[in-house]
Amino acid sequence: MTGSVFNDAFTCNDGEVVTLTNNNGGINGGITNGMPIVFSCAVKPTPSIAQPQQTVDFCEKKNVTLSIKGRHDPAIVRRICPVVDSITALVISDLMAQRYGTDVFLRGAEK
Repeated sequence: MTGSVFNDAFTCNDGEVVTLTNNNGGINGGITNGMPIVFSCAVKPTPSIAQPQQTVDFCEKKNVTLSIKGRHDPAIVRRICPVVDSITALVISDLMAQRYGTDVFLRGAEK
């Protein structure tokens, strides 16, 4: 997108400041703007395929052909959503710890 298409105009909606489109995924200049944070990720396909592949035998230092028989790698397709959710939670927790410290929640428990 060009900047003019990607740009999110701010507006007031029922007394709350929001963006019209959230094209920027809830982040302006590295700071959240109160809108839902949206991001994309890509997952590469599994490397073992049922076709011969060119590779290198590192011990013999020569080119060889690799043939995979059967499937030996886990299918991440069904597992990717909880993996991305978990990584996102860790990153957000880490950022909150950097901002507020790691014992901010313990202070509330002491009262």
